[in-house]
Amino acid sequence: MPTAMQFGLMMRAQFPAGDDMQARFRELAEQARLADQLGYASITNGMHYSSAPWQDLQQMPFLCRIMAEAPHVRINFGLVLLSLHKPLDVAEQIATADVLSGGKVIFGAALGYRDVEFLAFGTTQKERVKRFEENLEAVKRLWTEDTVDMVGSHFTLAGAAASIKPVQKPHPPIWIGANADPAIRRAARLGDCWYVNPHNRIDTIVRQVDLYRKALDEDGKPFPAEFPARREVFVAKSRSEAIRLCGPFLAAKYRAYDQWGQGRAMPEGDNDLGVGFGELIRDRFLIGSPDEVAEQMLTLNRATGINHLVMSVQWPGMAQSVVLDELHMLAEEVFPRVRQG
Repeated sequence: MPTAMQFGLMMRAQFPAGDDMQARFRELAEQARLADQLGYASITNGMHYSSAPWQDLQQMPFLCRIMAEAPHVRINFGLVLLSLHKPLDVAEQIATADVLSGGKVIFGAALGYRDVEFLAFGTTQKERVKRFEENLEAVKRLWTEDTVDMVGSHFTLAGAAASIKPVQKPHPPIWIGANADPAIRRAARLGDCWYVNPHNRIDTIVRQVDLYRKALDEDGKPFPAEFPARREVFVAKSRSEAIRLCGPFLAAKYRAYDQWGQGRAMPEGDNDLGVGFGELIRDRFLIGSPDEVAEQMLTLNRATGINHLVMSVQWPGMAQSVVLDELHMLAEEVFPRVRQG
């Protein structure tokens, strides 16, 4: 995989209640076409259910539709809440998407952290790690073996065969999302790479990269050539202008994360998303002028080795014109500075 910095676009596809979701989808399709033209490397969408206070387009149909608008980018299922699902379904859905995309799918997987989702799918937080590990093992086997016999805690594969295999061999890249230290050790053991979350402060990530390296060493695995991270990113002519434009929307999104209990999934000492906005953005998000954001990206890369930056540049309620300007400004003024640096 490439080691030069790559830049991906996170499309949350979340919008305020009452918004016209057909109109918002047309705007997302326009963003995808522009990202494709401007040379972005990937488009990502996450998975959540019961997403109040937001409306939310569902990951699988959304990404399979959006790939038609952006034929050159990789399509990142980042992240599938794997503990909620059954492995045969996930294996066939993701393999289908890989075929439709021409072999450009990334399979991201994580535990999830919201009771409303676990209960709706007939499971619990207590069962999530076991289900996650069983499901991931089964999905890999279904992608790489002709038939699979495996008894899990919540499924039985008896001579089961995935009715479609992925284009990528042996399978699409597996990115494991993780916040807390035990989850990072699990990502080292089970994934092709740890997919760094957008919430933890950068000093926390620097500490956790050391933990990740040690865990890889213990498992006899090399540090991944492609090391991805999600970050909230916003660039404008100045830092004050960037905060003026993105602040209300970014703050509202993190108030929702705090209410959802995201902090409980984060490591001790960096698990309060209810702090004031000035403290929230400090050492956490990449915000400022083109020079400032490029330097922040380079600093992150040098400190951690992160080289595929999946950027959220839109939050619920933000105007389409602002997002399109942002995509241009990043591609035309920030990415060249990072590549030169």
